[in-house]
Amino acid sequence: MSDTQSEIMHAEEQMSKAVDHLENELTKIRAGRANPAMLDGVRVDYYGSEMPLNQVSNINTPDARTILVQPWEKKMIDPIEKAIIAANLGFNPNNNGEAVIISVPMLTEERRKELVKAAHKEAENARVSLRSARHKAIDGIKRLQKDGLAEDLAKDAEAEVEKLMGIYTKRIDVHLEAKEKDIMKV
Repeated sequence: MSDTQSEIMHAEEQMSKAVDHLENELTKIRAGRANPAMLDGVRVDYYGSEMPLNQVSNINTPDARTILVQPWEKKMIDPIEKAIIAANLGFNPNNNGEAVIISVPMLTEERRKELVKAAHKEAENARVSLRSARHKAIDGIKRLQKDGLAEDLAKDAEAEVEKLMGIYTKRIDVHLEAKEKDIMKV
């Protein structure tokens, strides 16, 4: 594999990671519909060590407005409830002795607009990552050109990086548009 291909592959890998990260971050922005991913950041005190909530319980959504957290050990119900409150996600968990039930409230118009702004911010962060990957790749190609790479090969490699930039920018736009529709849907 040539050095230019290596630069292009590295740029594509970085761009792909940026889009994957965006997808992950967008799942955390709730759109008013219950989703187990809303609790991804919650950590529970499990016998003295901090554990992710999904490692001490089963999390599912019986309907569009409810998240059901069923601990594998009954004595974990109180720590789970406390951890959800401490995570400051805007949820008011209820404990029925068997599980923790979270009713996901309807979103107000104002809150929807805030969430759309948050989604746009995440998309912009992903675009910044894409630009950074492109910049690094083009710098690498220029370095190779100084070390004797033919100018036409360098131009072709730069064009390939720009093409990747367009592809991944479009993916970001598609994810953002889908999330925006999801958030604004009442």
